[in-house]
Amino acid sequence: MRPILLAGAAALALGGGGASLLWHAASAQPPEARVLTVADAGAVAPAPAADTAPDPGAGGPAVPAPEGAPPAWHGRPGEGGMGWGWRQSPLARAIAHWRHQARTWTLVYPAADRKLDPADVQKIAEAFLLWRGNHSWKVVDVAAQDADDVGFAVATPDGSVIARFTMNRHTGRVTRTG
Repeated sequence: MRPILLAGAAALALGGGGASLLWHAASAQPPEARVLTVADAGAVAPAPAADTAPDPGAGGPAVPAPEGAPPAWHGRPGEGGMGWGWRQSPLARAIAHWRHQARTWTLVYPAADRKLDPADVQKIAEAFLLWRGNHSWKVVDVAAQDADDVGFAVATPDGSVIARFTMNRHTGRVTRTG
């Protein structure tokens, strides 16, 4: 058991060290750095505009990029291109995504009691089918079961029931019943 743990710890250390070296190499160039080309006689000139790409030859002049080619410099955030998102950790990307979603949907707040009636439940179930790309199935047998639940079924175009569900009128929670 102990050799397995030691081998795992060694693999983790080597993998972490390799990742650290890759991270250091990727972040070695400061964001203000620009691609420079060597013009004639050793003079250094800044790189041309984003619509040109450097010549594959060493130190040669810049040549126009082919039609539809991506720019050589991806830019900073807000300038188009890739930005610095590739340098973020997965958690930082997830937090940025959640913040974006919060800004996008701040006009739509969930109500504490949704007060759903059978017609609302049918619309929600049909919208779910459409959202998933299913244009052929139907929502049938929509009826109030009790004070808290509305039942419905999903059926094929010929009317055979595939599954039955209930939706809570207050929370919108869906439960499969059959």
